[in-house]
Amino acid sequence: MQAKKLSPVQIKQHLARLDGWAKRGKEIVKTFKFKDFHETMKFVNAVAKIANKENHHPDMEVGYNRCVVHYSTHSVGGLSENDFICAAKIETLLIV
Repeated sequence: MQAKKLSPVQIKQHLARLDGWAKRGKEIVKTFKFKDFHETMKFVNAVAKIANKENHHPDMEVGYNRCVVHYSTHSVGGLSENDFICAAKIETLLIV
């Protein structure tokens, strides 16, 4: 099924359900912080597993104790429901 670009109202509704994610231009972004590099890389690898399963891959900026995740749907030139589904799945990684 082809992804569909979300309207500004739909984007606002989806963002309200996600803690700490923000819209920047045509993407949603969140910075995740960790105690050290090992924890950061565990998170990055878990995100990669989700991305491969969903066939929807984010851009990530990785540092010693942080990872910035950027989601957008290039094929629609903005945000689709897929971006928010994947962001929500990433959030479940943080539940202990």
